Amino acid sequence: MRGIGRAILDAGRAEVLDCVGDESRAALRERVERAMRVALAAELRRLEPGLPFLATVGSSAPFIGLFGTVWGIMHSFANIASANNLSLAVVAPGIAEALFATAIGLAAAIPALIAYNKLAVDLGRAGQELGTLIVGLCKSMTRAETPAALRRSA
Repeated sequence: MRGIGRAILDAGRAEVLDCVGDESRAALRERVERAMRVALAAELRRLEPGLPFLATVGSSAPFIGLFGTVWGIMHSFANIASANNLSLAVVAPGIAEALFATAIGLAAAIPALIAYNKLAVDLGRAGQELGTLIVGLCKSMTRAETPAALRRSA
């Protein structure tokens, strides 16, 4: 979180230092806030590269497990047909294979979805909190009376 804060402050400070003499305080504040929000968005994007992968695993793994289940049951039916026997010894291996595929799909999907939801919510909350802090920081950074005072305080 410290890196995000530093990036936001640096972006705001750079805009303050680029202050021109005839710029109103409101215009400066708007420019500083925009630069800080852009920096925040860039930092949040930098922190979320693994989220699409987690979402993909969480949404596709159950279907892959289901495919394995269907495959296992088809294999089981083929064994029943070739053996001309409906005993448990003929049916059980294919059904066990099918259930194992389902279990593997769920074992991959459930932790991926939990991790995705946790990270997405945490990043969203952090972004909202930092967005709120940006407004206060902009007010503080642009309170000085003159551009020269703005440059000295930065």
